[in-house]
Amino acid sequence: MIKLLALDMDGTLLDDQKKISAANIAAIHRAVDAGIKLVLCTGRILSGVKPYFEELGLDAENEFVILNNGCAIHQTSDWSLLDYKALTRDDIDYLNNFSLGYDLPLTLCDIDHYYVVEQEANPDIIEDTRQIFLIPRTINLEATKTHPQPFFLAKFVGHPRLVTEFLEKNDKELSQRFNAVLSQPSIYEMLPKGVSKATALESLTKKLGLTADQVMAIGDANNDSEMLEYAGLAIAMDNAPNHIKALASDITLSNNDDGVAATIDKWILNKI
Repeated sequence: MIKLLALDMDGTLLDDQKKISAANIAAIHRAVDAGIKLVLCTGRILSGVKPYFEELGLDAENEFVILNNGCAIHQTSDWSLLDYKALTRDDIDYLNNFSLGYDLPLTLCDIDHYYVVEQEANPDIIEDTRQIFLIPRTINLEATKTHPQPFFLAKFVGHPRLVTEFLEKNDKELSQRFNAVLSQPSIYEMLPKGVSKATALESLTKKLGLTADQVMAIGDANNDSEMLEYAGLAIAMDNAPNHIKALASDITLSNNDDGVAATIDKWILNKI
């Protein structure tokens, strides 16, 4: 029986206008009332999750969120950081060298902030930070070495054509040192090696005394692939690409058609 719902946000819980439908909110409440543990699993940082979690109306519940594509786990009762994986200072030096010669600035995320290393934010960075309710900050490389918070992940952000060219040239080398993920056409992310939504979800599942076969995961994108493979029940959104759908046990409606609500009704509430 499903005990934990691992739920992606962009392209899954959120529609294309970055809104949560009333139907999805109502279905999540029904699931939580039935004893299901909700875990939002997203590439977003904390600032991009809190307003949506509050909109769900579950802020009094002791739920969990997995952020930064698996680099950080927070408890929602007080938003404390339960566990994290971070890049090293050597990792950041190494990655910064790759941004030279490309119109793809290196960006870094800590708990609360989004930084652009040594360069100005391009339009794609500005849009990326707008969606998580932040303004990008510039940081010089030397300052990253004494930064008081860990940097969970790095991103190369820019026009999709430039990102594709950069990936094709550098993915093989970067993937040897990092978990390199094209999370969106304009965003190529570098996570610490071995880190993903799935590794964080597995760790949390064990802490809660549950097993993978008690987990249902819903997602739509490349950064959801390991999570879908881990979960006992994997659901892909109709708006997901075919290679993500191929990982799923079932395909639900799109993110614009209350696919999360349909999945909860079909696979959780109808099984109780």
